[in-house]
This record gives sequence, C-alpha cells and structure tokens, in this order.
Amino acid sequence: MLIGVLGALLGGGSGDKTAKESTPAAAAPSAPATAPESKPSSAAPEKKAAVDVVAKKAEFKKSIIAQGDEYTSVSVTITNNSSKPINVNPLYFAITDTNGTKHMAELGADEDQIATVELAPGENVIGAITGKGAFTAKTVTYTDGLIGKGVRADVS
Repeated sequence: MLIGVLGALLGGGSGDKTAKESTPAAAAPSAPATAPESKPSSAAPEKKAAVDVVAKKAEFKKSIIAQGDEYTSVSVTITNNSSKPINVNPLYFAITDTNGTKHMAELGADEDQIATVELAPGENVIGAITGKGAFTAKTVTYTDGLIGKGVRADVS
C-alpha cells in the first residue's frame, strides 16, 4: 500500500508539473506584460499594511503602580487592516531611543496603558507604551505575538 501511495503521489506530481509548465507558457504570450506587474505591486502594499502602527510623543501619566517618575511614554494607535483578528498586548511592544537602545514596555506604569485586546478586521486601539527611564523615543515596534513579524513606526 505504501508503495502504491508513493507511486500515486510521485506520478501525480510530475503530471501536475507538466500541466503547470505548459499553462504559463501558453498564457504568457497572450497576457500583457503590465498586468503581472500591477498585481504584485497592489498585493505587496496590502501585506505590508496588514497592521498599521502610528506613534506619537505622549506625557507620562503616573499610575499607582509606577515607582518614581523616570518613565517615557509614547501614544500608539494600532489598526488591523488584515482580514484576520490580531492580538494587542503591551508586552508585544518595544521602544527604541535615539541612541539605539531598546526599552521593553513597563506594565502598569502609565494610566493610559494600551489595552490587551483582540482587534477584529478594521478595528483599532489607542494607548500608551511606557519604558523605564528618561529618554527620547525614536521608534516603536509592535510584534504580533511574541515571535511574530515586527511592524515599526517612527515617533512623531
């Protein structure tokens, strides 16, 4: 049975390759050269813009949990432009300062901390990301999940 399954897979795979090879060759001369270029260029920005991050300087609003006043906050707006829900969590953010030092988010330090939410397609959330210490924020990076792809925004 195993040999039969492997034979069917290998035999079916080579037949598909032949069909795929002949189809694009036949379709390529009849299709205009500009059509393939317009499809990738319109598809590429959609993938890059699946999650939109906007970061602005913000005043630190000390919460009762914060220890001292040496914190830097950035107001962040996350918009889900994809067709799937995304998760937002303060732990998914990092602030990079003008010296290139990365600061992880301090939980509960700012009263306006960004909420932990799931954003449906088209939804957005606004909140503060706060790093320990006084520094000048240059960029904010949002990572969808702890190991997802990061989206970086300049702080304006």
